[in-house]
Amino acid sequence: MTTAQRPTLVFTGLLQSDVAASTVGQLAWAVLRVIAGTVMIQHGLEKIGDIQGFADAYVSAIGLPFPIFFSYCAAFAELIGAPLVILGLFTRLGSLALLGTMSVAIYHHLLVAGLNLSYLELSLLYTGCFAFFLVNGGGRFSLDALIDAWLVRGSQARRLETLEASYTASEQILQSTEVAPEISVEQK
Repeated sequence: MTTAQRPTLVFTGLLQSDVAASTVGQLAWAVLRVIAGTVMIQHGLEKIGDIQGFADAYVSAIGLPFPIFFSYCAAFAELIGAPLVILGLFTRLGSLALLGTMSVAIYHHLLVAGLNLSYLELSLLYTGCFAFFLVNGGGRFSLDALIDAWLVRGSQARRLETLEASYTASEQILQSTEVAPEISVEQK
């Protein structure tokens, strides 16, 4: 089935993966999702564990207002976005949230340490992972792929039912025209 033949559903764009790869490649994709997501859950738990410390060390340091509020936003983005990435459920939305927290982390490291790679490397790696998932989705081994397949099958079944109903209606029309007597011009 080509992309042009797929149904245009609201969620389809969020659920389809854009990279076709081998089974081994898709498995590696899933493993990367699980590893990156699991580590981000740990980061979120650390933030929640010491919200004031995180607010003082990171959020206030970059000059954002309401440091406690934004610290909770970062923690919940990681605690909600990471499980979505792990499961491959709305992977792009979860990745967008995590990409946001990693972008702020990169900004923080640039302000505090400049272009010192030892501070930037982990945030850059996470950013690359989540940018990949944002662009490509969850892959074949994700809940997104299962939901997408289910939506496509359901859409195809509805199309077949419509096609069968149209065929039945055209047969009935043809039969009714065969039974009706022909009216000649003279009879009028």
